[in-house]
Amino acid sequence: MILAEISIVPIGSGTSVSKFVKASLKSIEESGLKFTVGPMGTTIEANSLNEIFDIIGKAHKTVIDMGALRVITTIKIDDRKDKELSIERKLNSLK
Repeated sequence: MILAEISIVPIGSGTSVSKFVKASLKSIEESGLKFTVGPMGTTIEANSLNEIFDIIGKAHKTVIDMGALRVITTIKIDDRKDKELSIERKLNSLK
C-alpha cells in the first residue's frame, strides 16, 4: 500500500473553506479508496501512485469546478517497500 496525505486549499475564497473540503472529500469517498480525515489534511491509502494521483487530481478539480480561482494542493507520499503499510498500522505504531 501507498499512503498519501493531501491538503487542498482554495485561495481567495473567503475565510471558511469547509464547503470546499466537504466537496473534495465526497470525490475521494466516491473513489472507494480508504481514507482518514484529519484536522489539517486527509490521508488516502491506495495500491499504486496512479490511483493516488488520479483521486488527488479529481479532488483538486472539484474545488476548481466550485469556482475557486486558485488552489494550492500539498501532497506527502509514503511508499514503503520493506513492510506492509496502512493507515491503521501507522496509527497503531504510536500506541
